[in-house]
Amino acid sequence: MSPEVLFSNREMEVLSLIAKGYRTYEMAEKLFISGKTIETHRKNLIHKSQVKNTAELIAFAHERGLL
Repeated sequence: MSPEVLFSNREMEVLSLIAKGYRTYEMAEKLFISGKTIETHRKNLIHKSQVKNTAELIAFAHERGLL
């Protein structure tokens, strides 16, 4: 995993909501974007952090003080 991973502001918003347990449709409503866009942000977060799934993404973010 890269020591410096850069997430966009929107990706950070999505990451925060994922960590709080929001469902895709809830995040979409809260951020005024589609569920498909939420899933794209989730996919990009996982790819950028080089992890395999959402659980690993949350652990990654906690380890680096992003949450």
